[in-house]
Amino acid sequence: MADTTNSAIDAPKKRSLLETLEVDTRLLGMIGAFVILCIAFNVLTDGRFLTPRNIFNLTIQTVSVAIMATGMVFVIVTRHIDLSVGSLLATCSAFMAMLQTAWLPGIFGIDLGSPFVAPIAIVLGLALGAAIGAFHGWLVGYLTIPAFIVTLGGLLVWRNAAWYLTRGQTIGPLDQNFALFGGTNGTLGETWSWIIGFVAAGAALIILFLSRRNKIAHEFPVKPVWAELSLSAIVVSAILGFVAVLNAYQIPTRRLERMFEARGEVMPEGYSVGYGLPISVVLLILVAIAMSVVASRTRFGRYIFATGGNPDAADLSGINTRLLTVKIFALMGFLCALSAVVASARLTFHSNDIGTLDELRVIAAAVIGGTALSGGIGTIYGAILGALIMQSLQSGMAMVGVDAPFQNIVVGSVLVIAVLIDIIYRKRLGAG
Repeated sequence: MADTTNSAIDAPKKRSLLETLEVDTRLLGMIGAFVILCIAFNVLTDGRFLTPRNIFNLTIQTVSVAIMATGMVFVIVTRHIDLSVGSLLATCSAFMAMLQTAWLPGIFGIDLGSPFVAPIAIVLGLALGAAIGAFHGWLVGYLTIPAFIVTLGGLLVWRNAAWYLTRGQTIGPLDQNFALFGGTNGTLGETWSWIIGFVAAGAALIILFLSRRNKIAHEFPVKPVWAELSLSAIVVSAILGFVAVLNAYQIPTRRLERMFEARGEVMPEGYSVGYGLPISVVLLILVAIAMSVVASRTRFGRYIFATGGNPDAADLSGINTRLLTVKIFALMGFLCALSAVVASARLTFHSNDIGTLDELRVIAAAVIGGTALSGGIGTIYGAILGALIMQSLQSGMAMVGVDAPFQNIVVGSVLVIAVLIDIIYRKRLGAG
């Protein structure tokens, strides 16, 4: 009887299909929810939601929040919160706008149109954002003021600091080179978009191949070959399909005519060309790659998740959690400034209400993307997908004709429901 019991215990547990395929059920659920959302809005808008034009606009509207959401993952993973991101974005936007339109021309004689205006404004704006973020981190890490209080104060301070920088005025137009980061004013065109698309697809295949080979080398279980091939086909199709959709959005004829006129040429009859990948979307992709590498491949990333998992143990193991907090908030401030570049460039001017309620959208994107408010768990790709879901929800409601107040009610409700689902999901995992 004992032998039978022992043999039953020693027998390997049969893996389900999802376990065999190593499918992230939470990610699969998010993708499914996103697909259902898109299909529903496409039906309600008579097919206008999934047009190349709307998908193009949806992507450039998502970028600003998605960039900040990648930083918010690190903040929440370490059991903190940052309520000041929208206001910090506004301050950095106001600072860069004043540099371009007033301070650089007035003090240094560098006028709009100079090739130096945009780089100087962006570099100084990024430095300002990182400095303010580091100051927040110092207050939290070294003075032990709760992050909720520090950033709640920052929400009020930096929003009004932006107002004083501009005296409450709308500042613009901004430099043309600066505006390239905004969307329609800066795209790669069809050819370069296809080149980047094929390079990205090739890189994805190489990463999948190396990952499988590494698992085999260390005798870890791997997916069946057919599953690997299917996943590769899905990834490649998604990348190239996305590029094809953006290339399908044609530049308006009148705008093309003005572009030819500016060069002293006449546009050929019947000429047409697509926008292609926006530079801002390429920037988001680079940020996502960099933040994913930091999270999974660097000591800094390991320290972040170790601290979020057990702060006391991390402190006792020799991790300087105070300095780590400063670095995390400095990175968050840097990403807020980068988002300010994208947001103000898309508008081609700075407005006083820029970044309003972005703190809600950024936190919601991170939480919907699977970042646990209890700390220790979160993914960069999840936060970006969460930002895309949030923007799709708002854009779809706007196209259907839902009033702005009710849109915010829905977004707030979705945030609460997402947290509830996360709690239930993690309890079931714990029970399992």
